[in-house]
Amino acid sequence: MFGYSYALHDPFFNQLRRRMMDLFDESAPTHLSTWPPANLYDNGEALVLQMEVPGLTEEDLNISIVQDVLTLSGERKNRLPEGVHLHRRERPVSRFSRSFTLPYRVNTEKVEADLANGLLTVMLPKHPEEQPRKIQIGAGKK
Repeated sequence: MFGYSYALHDPFFNQLRRRMMDLFDESAPTHLSTWPPANLYDNGEALVLQMEVPGLTEEDLNISIVQDVLTLSGERKNRLPEGVHLHRRERPVSRFSRSFTLPYRVNTEKVEADLANGLLTVMLPKHPEEQPRKIQIGAGKK
C-alpha cells in the first residue's frame, strides 16, 4: 500500500499515466510523426498546404517535390542563450519530416511558399494538363 501511495505523487508515474491515457483519448495530441500539424486542400486551381510551424524561420525549413510526393522537413534549433541553467524544457530540439502524396500533378515551376506568424502556406498550382477545360458542344460540326 505504501508503494502505491508513493507512486501517486511520483512525477514519472504521473507522466506515464497521462501518456497511457492519451493513447485512448482521440482529442489528445498524436504521435510526433504528425508534427507539425497540416491541412492539405484543393481550392479548384491549386492544392494548398498549410502547416503550423511556430518559432521556425525560413532557414529552418526545406520543401521539395519529387514526382507526386511533397516533402517538408526542418529543425527546431536550440535558441537558449549560452550558460543558462534550464529548469524546464518543453520545446525540444528536434528534426522533423512530413511527406504528402499529391492527388494529381502540380506545376512545380509555379509553386510558391510563404511563412507568416508561424503558418507555412504552400501553393501548388495544378499542372496545365490537370486543369479542367471547358468543351463546347457542337464545335466540331459544320
